[in-house]
Amino acid sequence: MRPLKPGDPRSVGGHRLLGRLGAGGMGVVYLARSAGGTLVALKVIRAEYAADHDFRTRFRREADAAGGLTGRWVVPVTTAQPEAPEPWLATAFVPGPSLAEAVALHGPLPDRTVRVLGARLAEALTEVHRAGLVHRDVKPGNVLLALDGPRLIDFGIARSTGATALTASDVVIGSPGYLSPEQARVRAGGGGVGPPSDVFSLGCVLAFAATGRRPFGTGTAAAVIFRTVHEEPDLDAVPWTLVPLLTACLAKDPAARPTAQEVRDTLTVDGGGRVGGEAEDSDWLPPSLPRLIAERSSAVLALPDPRPEPVTLVEPPARPALSRRRLLTLGSAAGVVVTGGGLAAWAATQSSGSRGGSARSGSLPRYVIGLHADLSGPDRATGLAQERGARIAVSDFNSGFRKPGSRNSGSSSRDSDDGAGSGSGSGGDRPFDLALKVLDDAGKAKRAEEVAGGFVADHDVYAVIGATGTATAETAVARYEKALLPIVSVSSGADLYSQSTTRAYFQLRPDENALSTPFIHYLSHAGKSRRTALVDDRAASQTSWQIVKDLTAYPPSQGTTTTHTVAADSEDFDSVAAAVLAADAQAVVYAGASPHRAARCARALRQAGFRGTCMAPEPVLQTAFLTEAGPAAEGWVMVTTYVDPAELPAAARFVKTYRERFGVRTVGRFAVEAYDALLFLAQGLRELGNVEPERGAMVRRLRETTHKGLAKTIEFDPLTNEFVLLNSLFLHRVQDGAPHFLGRYDKVGKS
Repeated sequence: MRPLKPGDPRSVGGHRLLGRLGAGGMGVVYLARSAGGTLVALKVIRAEYAADHDFRTRFRREADAAGGLTGRWVVPVTTAQPEAPEPWLATAFVPGPSLAEAVALHGPLPDRTVRVLGARLAEALTEVHRAGLVHRDVKPGNVLLALDGPRLIDFGIARSTGATALTASDVVIGSPGYLSPEQARVRAGGGGVGPPSDVFSLGCVLAFAATGRRPFGTGTAAAVIFRTVHEEPDLDAVPWTLVPLLTACLAKDPAARPTAQEVRDTLTVDGGGRVGGEAEDSDWLPPSLPRLIAERSSAVLALPDPRPEPVTLVEPPARPALSRRRLLTLGSAAGVVVTGGGLAAWAATQSSGSRGGSARSGSLPRYVIGLHADLSGPDRATGLAQERGARIAVSDFNSGFRKPGSRNSGSSSRDSDDGAGSGSGSGGDRPFDLALKVLDDAGKAKRAEEVAGGFVADHDVYAVIGATGTATAETAVARYEKALLPIVSVSSGADLYSQSTTRAYFQLRPDENALSTPFIHYLSHAGKSRRTALVDDRAASQTSWQIVKDLTAYPPSQGTTTTHTVAADSEDFDSVAAAVLAADAQAVVYAGASPHRAARCARALRQAGFRGTCMAPEPVLQTAFLTEAGPAAEGWVMVTTYVDPAELPAAARFVKTYRERFGVRTVGRFAVEAYDALLFLAQGLRELGNVEPERGAMVRRLRETTHKGLAKTIEFDPLTNEFVLLNSLFLHRVQDGAPHFLGRYDKVGKS
């Protein structure tokens, strides 16, 4: 929660505003207290929407309908003013976290909790549907957990078709990952959205509650929607007793789904005993959540009314002064959801002990940067390379950017502070020392949550680099976001950035779905292919679908493309090779993610006599591809998001230091990118000037910081509200059995 701004009203419709809870595309949500003392979430709609007659008419109709809901498991509208110059509505206060937050903090819910959750939400939806409403946005963020049961909030009120999730070609109403197939098809004229759509969304919510994962995965909105419409849900981790019901809820055909009432009835009966009775459900939550609800209830209920405007010149009683740090801490404290429309409460906590920025005796202040890495799991090679790159950056910074020594900075003690090179007092004009703290998540989502929690709890840590892999990124980012602890993504391919929901997340690497541009550019300017064949490997549906989609829409050289599909359960690339030759293609793009299948494709093309340009995306460029393809790999051009620092003159000192310090000949992937990221964070700390660093201040400062690194320039584009990512795409060509770095994609083949 943040203080009211100077332009905010002090009261609306007889409600005294206590603070600003958030602002979105539709308006501003305030925490308010009614004349009778009741806390409410009050949403004021922006004037531009109020000027739309159709919007105001729908607002009035839906506010009236939702105000008539009386069920125990819904959060109704308590009062509304559709005719006000800026329409507003108020909803009841619920002292509990959202389902999304509860799972992020404490992991998947127990089977019995999920069953009670589902039964109560189905009961709420039954009432919503009887009232003639369709919720349209059933998702974990719209489910609040109270001590006596869940509450469903936000009934589609004040949502215009402009406030939607974007797809590649149009807009849809709903949240990707939880919307139904028919919601995605509405934009193409595919019929109306009715109650079965809410049942589909409920199935997605229950799968998430039981597993901590979305049943149709993560990624860009377009990719998630594609899987929702065309692929089956991932229910492997769902308790087997729930699988039949969730499978029915997630049927593609709306007519094949149960009604909300039928879902409730199914969940109410459990092996002959009843689930969902009031007495039996008093302890429906796992032990950790009631404690959280109690703490947040106390925090919100203890908020005072704003002091009235002074009407005399009498001096108010003296109060203890708040330090600048305390004010900043309160301003950047993580918000907690407690009611509809994003209601939040202060959860500011501050240790009375010294912080990491406090000066040590006889030395400069020391600030800690965290590295959230996979050091023992599937991405351990990349995680280790990032650790090494970050350690060199710390040593370089602390030595005043002079040539570092060859002494190993202690990579064996990964889970402790590493202040290599600090404390010497020499370092030119640097205002502080840096230290590195490294924690290993082993590439596991649960462990990633624990690592993120450890960094969040350590107030000496001012920013984090990580996580290493895509599988752990979503869990980690959610935890860091809640604490406003800046996290910089270097190697994860997950597409988690959202202008509306991510503030502390800094994505420096393009996600897997942004790899199409270099293909088009290279084949238009270097390869100059007028006829391009696309190998659509369905074993990698998301990667393949995005590349094929983009290159079909924007053919290289403004020529033509043909698509040749290989089923996920097939390895018949010989037929594809024959079809490529029959199409008289000048270039082939393998759209897939498997080094092994790409090697089969390369061998088949070579055996068929194809001699044109061959290209593939980053996941293919592995030792397995080079080994299994053999001579057939020669000449293949690969699109990557990392550089080879050995080919960059500016990185010569870094490469020499890396080899000497760690006793290796090859610099690992994303090592120099981690080096750049750490010095980017150091520059952000430096630019705070004399203001003692705070996490919230770092979040704001990093969006104004530009750092010219060894691999690329890191800069934020205020027009797109994202980091510039096109300078993060590179090309490599296989020569003599090894990849050779060509450079940034738009510099290759430039005349």
